[in-house]
Amino acid sequence: MSARNHHDVLIVGAGHAGAQVAIALRQRGYAGTIGLIGDETSPPYERPPLSKDYLAGEKAFDRILLRPASFWGERGITLIPGRRVTRVDADAHCVSHVDAQATESADETILHYGTLVWAAGGSPRRLGCDGHDLPGVHGVRTRDDVDRMIAELPGVTRVVVVGGGYIGLEAAAVLTKLGKQVTVLEAQDRVLARVAGAALSRFYEAEHRAHGVDLRTGVTVAAIEGADGFVSGVRLADGTVLPCEMVIVGIGIVPAVAPLIAAGAGSAGGNGVAVDAQCRTSLADVFAVGDCAAHASRFAGGDVIRVESVQNANDQAAIVAKALTGVEEAYGAVPWFWSNQYDLKLQSVGLSTGHDLALLRGDPATRSFSVVYLKGGRVVALDCVNKTRDYVQGRALVVASARVEPALLADITVDLKTLVPVD
Repeated sequence: MSARNHHDVLIVGAGHAGAQVAIALRQRGYAGTIGLIGDETSPPYERPPLSKDYLAGEKAFDRILLRPASFWGERGITLIPGRRVTRVDADAHCVSHVDAQATESADETILHYGTLVWAAGGSPRRLGCDGHDLPGVHGVRTRDDVDRMIAELPGVTRVVVVGGGYIGLEAAAVLTKLGKQVTVLEAQDRVLARVAGAALSRFYEAEHRAHGVDLRTGVTVAAIEGADGFVSGVRLADGTVLPCEMVIVGIGIVPAVAPLIAAGAGSAGGNGVAVDAQCRTSLADVFAVGDCAAHASRFAGGDVIRVESVQNANDQAAIVAKALTGVEEAYGAVPWFWSNQYDLKLQSVGLSTGHDLALLRGDPATRSFSVVYLKGGRVVALDCVNKTRDYVQGRALVVASARVEPALLADITVDLKTLVPVD
């Protein structure tokens, strides 16, 4: 077998998770061959800046590369860009891949592996209504997505953002700063409803409105309308039409796991591929990491979840690199996230889903405060707005699942580090 079509470790997906597996393997002294195959032509880069600094024009692309372009060859990591994996044959230890830009049936190329690491992430979830595929309708997932938006912006006055999650709100903040008239549409009764409590949602709604964003909750999109082959407006379920020259859709991702599931890997109820504590799938010699990997988390009460974050990508990559170099360690990292909107830095730790008490620590009117979430009397998460001290100190409370008197948590004169239980 030619060395060109075999890798001791083949990583599918050249995003943050996949790239970090390759980096971590070399850092741990792994001497085998490593292939990193991805559907983009660019070297691996950071994704969070796409909806922030990169869209705003404040960071050039070379400043968001995970490593300089020369790094990969110097470390003996073979990049295989612009290719999409279509099939996995776990018995034969090989994958089939095609030109990622091919729109029809294309010739497949076979790559063999000793170990496969699936880090393919996902694709932006699309609207299911008429007009969802019109030119001018964008997701925010890749450099190409954002480059297309940037190219169109000079001819854009009005933008409709569908989805009031982090991606949608970050894009709205940047586009407002760029002088665009922005409308945000959220189907639920508040923004960030899936990831935060009501107090944080209302704060961000007020902030966006104060910056001139037309933010509407409890609304659904009936269709995207077009004129001369390009988007011209968004029609709501009540018949209202919002004229615009650009639509950004930020309603989550669809995990890219179809080839793996077809090969027999265990599905997590259609929400990614199931992995164990070492990120192994049910297929021999096949791991999965990052946005597409569903794992049981003690920070979610033992439920199986997917975590879409750089933290999760990094920490799962480290677990796999350790497993492939002879160290068995269970994944148990606390989830953390961040979001930059306007001059607000939100830092979150833990998972607030299912909380039964949310405590305000500070006054949102000061634009520097925290929300502490408890479940069954234990601290499960914090959202900290321009409050890095609380975030750093509160992390230990989440990791310890600490029981703390609510009055102490809400008292801003009490340092959270003094509330961490001592073994």
